[in-house]
Amino acid sequence: MTYDVSKVRAGYPALADGHAYLDGAAGTQLPGSVIEAIAGAYRAGLGNVGGVFPASGRADRIVADCRAAVADLVGGRPEGVVLGPNMTTLTYRLANTLAAGWAPGDEVVLSQLDHDANVRPWVQAAARAGAVVRWARIDPVTGELPVEQYADLVGERTRLVAVTAASNVLGTRPQVAAITARAAAVGALSYVDGVHATPHAPVDVAELGADFYATSAYKWAGPHVGAVVADPELLAGLHPDKLASSAEEVPGRFEWGTTAFADLAGVTAAVEHLAALTEATGSRRERVLASMAEVERYEQGLFAMLLEAVSGMDRVRVYGSAASRTATLYFTVAGRTPGQVARELARRRINVWHGHNYAWETTGALGIREAGSAVRAGLVHYNDRSEVDRLIEALGEL
Repeated sequence: MTYDVSKVRAGYPALADGHAYLDGAAGTQLPGSVIEAIAGAYRAGLGNVGGVFPASGRADRIVADCRAAVADLVGGRPEGVVLGPNMTTLTYRLANTLAAGWAPGDEVVLSQLDHDANVRPWVQAAARAGAVVRWARIDPVTGELPVEQYADLVGERTRLVAVTAASNVLGTRPQVAAITARAAAVGALSYVDGVHATPHAPVDVAELGADFYATSAYKWAGPHVGAVVADPELLAGLHPDKLASSAEEVPGRFEWGTTAFADLAGVTAAVEHLAALTEATGSRRERVLASMAEVERYEQGLFAMLLEAVSGMDRVRVYGSAASRTATLYFTVAGRTPGQVARELARRRINVWHGHNYAWETTGALGIREAGSAVRAGLVHYNDRSEVDRLIEALGEL
């Protein structure tokens, strides 16, 4: 099966502006099909859900289609897909809900590898409940999250283990299934942040053992919509704060206020887009798995070339060397601040991010946060060899 990146790129209007969009770890561009799906939903006319007129019925179908699409993307069940404005908001919502059942002395296990959206909501919820926070530490040299430490961290008082499926700065992909298995063995729940992992490889929530799996559509060619996928029976036992008059059924009870229905149409279109990146056949779930396997292979090939080139530059320091990682480069250039490097690259029409990128605990553990952290270049499925070559050439000049 051949991955045709030129064909993929042709579907993205924004890529025609001559910039190298190596900022995908912070959010991807949208293909024309997603833009059209959002515009088309508005053109057709929308009402709020639950009405008896056609525009309301269209909104009902959009919501149902979106749940089914997200479920196909990660291997969940549509009735277990909670939708919201972003992963951070949904995680705070679930943290507050779960913490209502915690008691003083209960424990929550977090990791230094995580984006702060899978750290701070749990830290703050634990503080209100009188629960104890325990930390899984990273190896500051390799960026690995050693799985062995969880044998000591997770015990009979553990109520929740939160861990990322991939670091948004180092790219490290920890052994999530082993970590969630340890949590399940003591009756604890696991909350897996899949925001950075989902765009780069096939995902199966059951294989990961995640009780909750969070993802954000704008990281995989969709609009700014977040989702948390869980077993519907698990959600049925949780009772978040909500309006007395709002839906009681699952997953609606977790979704506050009126949804951006047209954006949900864009989410479905984004999953369809990912499923069509290759010529695979079968169900949408099968096509997604095939496409994302090719995406992973393709990105890793590009990343290997990038990593080899920058590793040979004396003045460039790359952070992290995990055995399993996404195509994400986090680096500094001697004699220049991360901000200076990012601005110089932007002058050359190369888009990258600099700073902690909300990896607050990670950059603290690396000892670089106070100095401006580092520069991040994140490859995604529409990046090509010419963009990687531009970055390598620019860094050589710097």
